[in-house]
Amino acid sequence: MISRRPLLLAGLALPTAALAQEIGSAQRPLRIGVTAGPHAQVMEKVREIAARSGLTLRIVEFQDYIQPNAALAAGDLDANSYQHQPFLDQQVRDRRLPLVAVGKTLIFPMGIYSRKHRSLADVPQGGRVAIPNDPTNGGRALVLLAANGAFTLREGADFRATVADIAANPRRLRIVELEAAQLPRALDEVEAAAINSNFAIPAALNPVRDAIALESPDSPYANLIVVRQQDREAAWAKRLVEIYQSQEVKDFVSSTFQGAVVPAF
Repeated sequence: MISRRPLLLAGLALPTAALAQEIGSAQRPLRIGVTAGPHAQVMEKVREIAARSGLTLRIVEFQDYIQPNAALAAGDLDANSYQHQPFLDQQVRDRRLPLVAVGKTLIFPMGIYSRKHRSLADVPQGGRVAIPNDPTNGGRALVLLAANGAFTLREGADFRATVADIAANPRRLRIVELEAAQLPRALDEVEAAAINSNFAIPAALNPVRDAIALESPDSPYANLIVVRQQDREAAWAKRLVEIYQSQEVKDFVSSTFQGAVVPAF
């Protein structure tokens, strides 16, 4: 009997050690990837709320759209929050990433901005218009430009459109494709640019006030919380979505961004 007691005590101690390393604990924070700007701001609020219930988050900021998914697939993150479904679908298909969405977060209406013109109709013949260079946001920008009379896309073109889908371009506008994060800095060099709100807002561009054309608030491009497929039913993933989609976060978004960012929940 004496020889077994230490073994029994050691066995009882194992669950406590395992719990100490549970995802979301202080010893093993839940690692969330976000892009800098509004996504990071909102996740800071989520972290504050989560901490009250003992869920610890560590926020990792990125400056581009590619690395957060690569880091998640590699296991360097537990979740990320920055992309909409069309972009995720494209990434999963092209890069064979084992990722899945578990909840909606925010809608960032894409806007067309210009430092030189008050409307797209004022952009001159041969003017340069910049759009994001990633496939889904580039197509989204082309659809927005076409909807506001810049040119005509072929029938049936959607967010997957490319420059090759421009069917009629009477003003011979030149489309310049740039990394999404670089677009605000390019405004002085082009006639206009299509910029995602998560990059426009940190550049002091208010979509409601400054855009010369803007997607409607019912845009289908709701952003998502994304995890690896193996974690889609994890308790921490469900808890993260629950906290993000709380009334407290919704109120924070509304008061902070004044309509420039719209809760999708």
